[in-house]
Amino acid sequence: MMHCPFCGHAAHARTSRSLSENVKQRYHQCRNIECSATFRTLESIEEIIQPSNRKDLPVPDIPLSPAIQKKYKDYSASALRN
Repeated sequence: MMHCPFCGHAAHARTSRSLSENVKQRYHQCRNIECSATFRTLESIEEIIQPSNRKDLPVPDIPLSPAIQKKYKDYSASALRN
């Protein structure tokens, strides 16, 4: 949930659209009726914390978290799938 940058109240996501496979643009409106500010945000996948357990899925081109990098020192798509 996002908070209004003006009054700090919760803000509803009113609509969104994908800008790319890993980036979404959202429009929010403050739930405080006296404020009612509207603002736009960008949501993106920053890094992978834990890879999927499914071995049949492709590995996305997204950076791994430092903990996962340490676990898979020789990171490659095959390292995650073995």
